[in-house]
Amino acid sequence: MADSSPTRLTLLLRLAGGEDRRAWEQFVEIYAPLVFQFARRRGLQESDAADVVQEVLISVADAFRRRKYDRSRGAFRGWLLTIARNEVHDWLAARGRRQQPSGGTTAQQALASVAADDDARAWDRDYQERLFAWAADRVKGEVEPATWQAFWQTAIDERSGQEVAARLGMTVAAVYLAKSRVMKRLRELVQEIDDEN
Repeated sequence: MADSSPTRLTLLLRLAGGEDRRAWEQFVEIYAPLVFQFARRRGLQESDAADVVQEVLISVADAFRRRKYDRSRGAFRGWLLTIARNEVHDWLAARGRRQQPSGGTTAQQALASVAADDDARAWDRDYQERLFAWAADRVKGEVEPATWQAFWQTAIDERSGQEVAARLGMTVAAVYLAKSRVMKRLRELVQEIDDEN
């Protein structure tokens, strides 16, 4: 099995302790690509987006060190999105590339609200995709190739159990058992990372 916290603490609780190096590594593996993608979508070049990622990671580490993240004030992902938005905004403003929408204050607020809603939807979608990819990469390395293929072909490719069993030389029961085991492990990993689910 994968490196799993014996106390099954979520990633955020492990980060809050500040001394869990593996938790920080997992945090970077999951969230750095998410922030990078967000910055690129907002128009930053790759190198600028990488700089924004570093600034966001520093801000998060500092906030955890100083106990500034307060879960009671909202979801972690929303908090992280706010940090990423602010860093991108600061980067664009510093580079003089920020374009002001035309119209009065009301028009600017309406445009900002639409952009914020779109950001949040894209952020959540990207997060779910990134978290699945991260967990799938871990689980794929933990199971036999046939077990992984049984899961992938039935759950992702949506092939029938009979078709997959014939392709892999397994019984239908073995295919569904493999799928179930992989899905269970994926859920465990996601729950360790995402305490918002």
